[in-house]
Amino acid sequence: MNMHAPAPKHTADATTAEESLAIQEAQSKLDDQSATDVAMQNTLLTPRFYTTDFDEMDAINVEPVRADWDELIAEMVSDPNKGHFRKNEDWDHVDWDNMEPGLRKEFIDFLISSCTAEFSGCVLYKEMKRRGANPDITQLFQLMARDEARHAGFINDALREAGVAVNLGFLTKAKKYTYFRPQFIYYATYLSEKIGYARYITIFRHLEAHPEQRFHPIFKWFQEWCNDEFRHGEAFALLMKTDPKLTRGVNVLWIKFFLTAVFSTMYVRDHQRPAFHEALGVDTDWYGQEVFRKTSEISKQVFPITLDIDNPRWMSGLKRLQKANADLAACQGDTGPGALLRKTSARMRAAAAFAGLYFIPARKHDVPSTTRLEPAY
Repeated sequence: MNMHAPAPKHTADATTAEESLAIQEAQSKLDDQSATDVAMQNTLLTPRFYTTDFDEMDAINVEPVRADWDELIAEMVSDPNKGHFRKNEDWDHVDWDNMEPGLRKEFIDFLISSCTAEFSGCVLYKEMKRRGANPDITQLFQLMARDEARHAGFINDALREAGVAVNLGFLTKAKKYTYFRPQFIYYATYLSEKIGYARYITIFRHLEAHPEQRFHPIFKWFQEWCNDEFRHGEAFALLMKTDPKLTRGVNVLWIKFFLTAVFSTMYVRDHQRPAFHEALGVDTDWYGQEVFRKTSEISKQVFPITLDIDNPRWMSGLKRLQKANADLAACQGDTGPGALLRKTSARMRAAAAFAGLYFIPARKHDVPSTTRLEPAY
């Protein structure tokens, strides 16, 4: 007699990343090559796939943060969002055919980018679980891979309604992987998870107050979605707490670099979607600053500095960076000496703008002894 439970039929019910990916693989015959091609792109602004020194990560000893660690793992094992990421009666009909063309294009780009980013986390976390032997670390990464696979599957369900979807199995095999040292994985992924929380909860609260601007039902799921992101960020905060050197000395300069890079990349990327933010009724500059403010406040749990986003040089530097990026994109397909000159000029202006942002003096503060936070926005 087969005593095994039947395999789930929906990614929302999958309890492991492997189950979720198997469901996605079965659906891949429905997926759209153009969406997969977009997800395959590797630029400064597109989500990347990462690999790292898995042996070094497997050697982490979580005993210095054991009490907080066990509490977080217990919360994740309880699986508060199992079954949540699926369409139900709250999923309104979406008239994709009559959606304003500019909005349709930008929204699909947003969904593909979000799906790729979520799946990028799933791939990294699943590989850590596969290669590791440390039970604390492998359990954590299995749980996070489960969550990210659900998110990616849910976004793909939304994309299929528009006649497109990303072939996630193909991405795993074909997309280029970028190597980051473990400490850089900690900084980048911690910020990615926490800024993801800040982005989603800011949009969720805005649309809670202005439901008439909710042009797609997926926004109704953002609160539970961002709470998963928040928990994942908590895990990386604890991982950094196991080694105090990671947030001291010269490493503070690296923290500042990643803060500047993550914030400025978000600002530039969001300004590429004016119709999307206009449809939401959100001013892109206001939204950026609001997300930066939330992320900065949260990151005080582990980082000894925050960026001075109220400095007049901050917004002016972001605008220069965004203009240089727009100029570079405008001449990307051009050839000849003139095009080369324009591209070089745009790249140099972008580098100068980023350097200007990086060298704004940071705000320093004491890091609290207790790391754990709960979503409060």
